[in-house]
Amino acid sequence: MGIIAKQSFYNLFSIGIGFLVGALNVLFLYPIYMGDSRQGLVVGLLAVSNLIQPFLSLGLQHALIKFFSSFADARSRDSFLWFIILAPLVLIALLTGVYLVNPDFIGGLLPTSLTADFPYLEFVLLIAISTAYFEIFNSWLRVHFKSIFANFLKELYPRLLIGVLIMGFALQWYDFTHFMYYLVGGYYLRLLLVIGFSLWVYRPTWYWHFPPQLTAILRYSVLIFLSGAAASFILDIDKAMLLSFSKEEVAYYSVAIYIAAVIEAPGRALFQIISPVVAEAINANKTERIQQLLKKSSSNLLWISGAFFLLINLNLNDFYQLIAPEYRAAFLVVQLVSIGKLYSMSMGCLNQIISNSRYYAYVLFFSVFSAILAVVLNMYFIPLYGLLGAAYATLIVIVIINSLKIALIAVKMQLHPFSSDTLKILGCIGLMFTVFYGLVLPFQPVINILLKSAGIGIVYTVLLYFTGALKGITSYLNRKASDLS
Repeated sequence: MGIIAKQSFYNLFSIGIGFLVGALNVLFLYPIYMGDSRQGLVVGLLAVSNLIQPFLSLGLQHALIKFFSSFADARSRDSFLWFIILAPLVLIALLTGVYLVNPDFIGGLLPTSLTADFPYLEFVLLIAISTAYFEIFNSWLRVHFKSIFANFLKELYPRLLIGVLIMGFALQWYDFTHFMYYLVGGYYLRLLLVIGFSLWVYRPTWYWHFPPQLTAILRYSVLIFLSGAAASFILDIDKAMLLSFSKEEVAYYSVAIYIAAVIEAPGRALFQIISPVVAEAINANKTERIQQLLKKSSSNLLWISGAFFLLINLNLNDFYQLIAPEYRAAFLVVQLVSIGKLYSMSMGCLNQIISNSRYYAYVLFFSVFSAILAVVLNMYFIPLYGLLGAAYATLIVIVIINSLKIALIAVKMQLHPFSSDTLKILGCIGLMFTVFYGLVLPFQPVINILLKSAGIGIVYTVLLYFTGALKGITSYLNRKASDLS
């Protein structure tokens, strides 16, 4: 098993467990022990910290992935690493100074009326700082192809942390304010762990001078920073805008988004390790390798994510019977957003190719345009349709921006992620959805989910096998069987 497949498998396992723990948190622990109001408050906190984080890391975590393989000698790599580590301190010091002198100024920059109803601004800033540096050291490990532990800290650790803290709150070991302090402390413990492991994997020698290609690094970082800020804005602006209307609606919406986000789990596992591989192929100008990575990642992600899409949407009725009935208000949100997530996965590693190619400047255009589009659509749809309006806005943004990205690569690089397998997989997904959607089993919800999931998994696999869409997996299994014989 190659390094991409091996680490992607372990990353997928970590992400899968993380999603299960997160599901336990958002679907049961939060509603039972904290209530939808506090749940919406915490989700809003994390959403706003994600909006701030790109302004602190300045896109340097992405520059680390793009440029690391371009340095031939250890001295250049080490000076580059030290620059990446130290540069954000300037921005963090500036932010800290402004906050200490005039905290209302920082609060006024936030996208919602949080300062009047959200007395936890300092927690937002502290978590944003921690997350910014975590992402830098996460990239450090990814370029050394040691992504498994960092992926555990990124995907599973925060969910375990929140679950443990909620249980402590439920046992009345502390109040909600102390819950917030412990949450921040847990994020900084995660940061210390990733720093320690990064230095164990590779400890750079200290050099005082700036790295080579400094101008190119800064240009790339600023562009990716701007696009990353816009991308974070897109991910969390809907929750932040809903927070102005109702904390409860943020809770319902965040649960729906969390369910739909499971479809992206295979992609998140793959992209943790494939990004430096794509960067290396582009730096070496290996066109055939880039095309192979794009096609293979597209077809593999589509059929795996398609399985998650079917399991989620075909079990949704039974699933919502297991949680508090008011959360069902976001039922259609899951279906709409999951369509967009599936489309995103069908693109494979296309985003990584754009970000690491000479066309990376287009990332800024896409991000800014999608951020503007997201704000306009949310402002229009949320007052009209509430939760469903935010879902409409999300789906429209995903479809338009992803289509533009595909067009860019097709025109500039004569590449596209799709093949005949794409049509076969989509046909299987459509057929499965049509056949199973109206199926209602008469048992308890958990039994219904287990039985229906087993049937879906078997029929979907058989369909993919006989249409030839699984030929890559089939050839791998046949090769392993021949090796054993």
